Amino acid sequence: MGDDEVQAAREFLGWKHAPFDIPQDIYAQWDAKEAGAAKEAAWNEQFAAYQAQYPELAAEFTRRMNGELPSNWDSETQKLIADLQANPAKIASRKASQNVLEAFGKLLPELLGGSADLAPSNLTMWSGSKAITADDASGNYLHYGVREFGMTAIINGIALHGGFVPYGATFLIFMEYARNAMRMAALMKTQNIQVYTHDSIGLGEDGPTHQPVEQMANLRQTPNMSTWRPCDQVESAVAWKAAVERKDGPSALVFSRQGLAQQERDETQLANIAKGGYILKDCAGKPDLIFIATGSEVELAVESAAQLSAAGKQVRVVSMPSTDLFDKQDAAYRESVLPSDVTARIAIEAGIADYWYKYVGLDGRIIGMTTFGESAPADELFKMFGFTVENVVNTAEELLA
Repeated sequence: MGDDEVQAAREFLGWKHAPFDIPQDIYAQWDAKEAGAAKEAAWNEQFAAYQAQYPELAAEFTRRMNGELPSNWDSETQKLIADLQANPAKIASRKASQNVLEAFGKLLPELLGGSADLAPSNLTMWSGSKAITADDASGNYLHYGVREFGMTAIINGIALHGGFVPYGATFLIFMEYARNAMRMAALMKTQNIQVYTHDSIGLGEDGPTHQPVEQMANLRQTPNMSTWRPCDQVESAVAWKAAVERKDGPSALVFSRQGLAQQERDETQLANIAKGGYILKDCAGKPDLIFIATGSEVELAVESAAQLSAAGKQVRVVSMPSTDLFDKQDAAYRESVLPSDVTARIAIEAGIADYWYKYVGLDGRIIGMTTFGESAPADELFKMFGFTVENVVNTAEELLA
């Protein structure tokens, strides 16, 4: 406004006090230290009585407000993961996510879910889900409506309040509407779990407006964001477990629309999923070539490796569901998975290709997206954009030559 305008406004309002000078009578009306202290003391007295009368409920309340998980959390979740590995199923990872929620919901009364009007597609409701309504606040699920940013921002508030493990859901492409709220979650280090389904051109006929291409790279490159793209029901369970246990930042769990074949693993591989990247299929001796893949493309990498192995090539397949967690592992582990002297590497993901240069180097190859998608059945799109065994094998042979 300028000094003259400010002075004129002060004179018009009859305000005679200097800048930042608060008159004592006004200050006294706003000073609530005594009243606040009295209310705090009353609350503490009331809660002490509650603890004495209901010790088990008080202990549960304290556990939840402190962000502690139930005492049987680790044993029950490890048992679930082992059971899933022992009972293979070819299902969409969004369905695998719902199955995990069914198990976790019974362990975590603090789980508070929701979706931006896509619950039937995101599969984020389980048998114990109950909607919160204007007339009944006793539920554990919020129908947020078609407002992805509002949903994500509200979840930030719930996380900051404490006492809940909140999650929301939408299609991966619509994370664009919620980008700022998720960035704020990362900045504030709040536990905001977002379920993003329909993760690639595998969405199919809805076309390029609904087919995410660059969104995975954006999530992965956001500081303090942990992003998962699981390849089957087992990796999906590990992803959910990691997101629930992570208290210092948001997690993005990215799931498929289409069915994904379950991969074989031994106990060591099962344990290594939590490290974000691990050797899924190996060869005898030093690899000639390493495939790195995520989500629906892990199956493609495994099939391509089998064909190349049959032709006498030594091929390793690395599944990397969470690049940020892999990057946090010590140098020795990362070297054991991606040895620096094996430069023949091919990354395979139905998302933006450029992200993967950090793992394959300038001498490697990337089978990914460099354009937006198209409107067609998923199988036709995967063929059109080169996500086939034939193209992967031809790319590998060209690289090795």
